[in-house]
Amino acid sequence: MTTPNTPSFAASLRRHAASLTGIFLTGLLAVLPIVVTITLVLWLIQLAEALFGGMLGALLPRSAHLPGMGLLLAIAIIFAVGLGLKGVFMSQLLRWFENVLNRIPLIKTVYGAVRDLTAMLGNNGERAFSRVVMVRLPGLPIRLVGFVTIEDLRGAGLADADDEVAVYLPMSYQIGGYTVLLPRRCLTPLDMGFEDAMRLVITAGLSRPEAERGPPPARL
Repeated sequence: MTTPNTPSFAASLRRHAASLTGIFLTGLLAVLPIVVTITLVLWLIQLAEALFGGMLGALLPRSAHLPGMGLLLAIAIIFAVGLGLKGVFMSQLLRWFENVLNRIPLIKTVYGAVRDLTAMLGNNGERAFSRVVMVRLPGLPIRLVGFVTIEDLRGAGLADADDEVAVYLPMSYQIGGYTVLLPRRCLTPLDMGFEDAMRLVITAGLSRPEAERGPPPARL
């Protein structure tokens, strides 16, 4: 008879513990992205409601102010700005406001960084990066996926040679990366769209469909 003190019982207990741990981690990895996404969306909704709802609360009688009006006002303002930017007046007004912000120390740094980041992640990403390339660093047996940001470094006053370009190398699972100045001979153009290439790098290749991943890698 197997008793709690026998080696077989201890091994069985370890196997069950490992199995339960694996099941828990599998569920955690499935639920965590959903929870983080929902939390971020709810935070944005609460932020819009607190900001614009507070403005409406100060302007409207208490009986006329209803929960959710701040969020509706935020959506309406964003939609109106999007429509207005199709016209000349709103575009000029936005450029004037940007010029004002760019004259204020510290504010211009924060605003410029946020503006460039949203442009990179939004529909302007294709225009911000001219090409998706494979980078071979001289003397290193590695390859990196990068995005050409400046085709003419001599025009930007950053290079002494005509064949150098600026390449952005993003880092996986974080907002960050490096901008390197490389000769064109180190670059190989890739037939890959901006979104696909960025997703590949940011997620370390884990966002690919199962059919493209192939079998699990062998242990070293």
